[in-house]
Amino acid sequence: MKKFITALAFGVATTTTAFAQAWPSKPVTIVVPFPAGGSTDMVGRALGTKLGAKFGQSFVVDNKAGATGTIGATFVKRAAPDGYTFLVTSLGPLVIAPHLIKGMQYDPLKDFDPITVAVQAPNVLVVPANSAMNSVADVIANEKKNPGKMTFASSGNGSSDHLTAALFWQQTGTTGLHVPYKGGAPAITDLLGGQVDASFPNVNAVIQNIKAGKLKALAVTGDKRSPVLPEVPTLAEAGVKGVDVYSWQALVAPKGLPADIKAKVHEAAVAALNDPAVKKQFTEIGLEVVGNTPAQFAAFQQAEFDRWKKVIDTGKITAD
Repeated sequence: MKKFITALAFGVATTTTAFAQAWPSKPVTIVVPFPAGGSTDMVGRALGTKLGAKFGQSFVVDNKAGATGTIGATFVKRAAPDGYTFLVTSLGPLVIAPHLIKGMQYDPLKDFDPITVAVQAPNVLVVPANSAMNSVADVIANEKKNPGKMTFASSGNGSSDHLTAALFWQQTGTTGLHVPYKGGAPAITDLLGGQVDASFPNVNAVIQNIKAGKLKALAVTGDKRSPVLPEVPTLAEAGVKGVDVYSWQALVAPKGLPADIKAKVHEAAVAALNDPAVKKQFTEIGLEVVGNTPAQFAAFQQAEFDRWKKVIDTGKITAD
């Protein structure tokens, strides 16, 4: 009997190990909670291609857009934590939307297993090429002379560019007029046409327009200068402290992902991000590879969550 129990236990252990080793035995879904073509989609597809090659199985990107990314995030939260569903998302659904959207169906700090922050990019303060403003000091002077009148375009209420403008106003004691658009593309179009005065888009969204001389870059929001705009000062260098802001994309899984799968995916994702061809693709448009550990990501998410809550509460910002 003892031999039978031992054999049975060994058989169960062997079977369990076999199941773990078998992952992935079917296609894996990477949910991107935004439309195809944007930065988050680009990161998701780059990871999907490399992870698929690494593990010999398809990693398929599924764009589930809507409600500022929270529809896709909710879908992943409800998925089984078996290594067959992941989320590649921007910071919005993880650290901003929870402070703006009532009745959300997930807790971003408790319902996901963080794997890694993939990339980050600073925002950049830009004005139309023919603007009379040529520096951050000019912008602040204009806002103080005309409180609440200088227009700042954004890709929508509660977006990274909106909240960066709000933080800028809070740190400089100025006020501007927020003009939200339905996405970054129409906001940039009106900025190029001079219908709005300024914006804080992600650097990768406007780098080509800056290099073509269609927009003037006055400062970046990173804690150091951007490699793609080395001549442009940081806001801190321009005299504005406390507006070190990065937009970022990250990889998470439903809570409860088996530790061995999490370790495999983390290792493979970091290797993919640092693949020379992938890294070149990202860095050419201003995305900086991060590839940190799950623990580092969790601490960073908590800090970002707290920071944007304060900005939103101070600015009395709503999603409407």
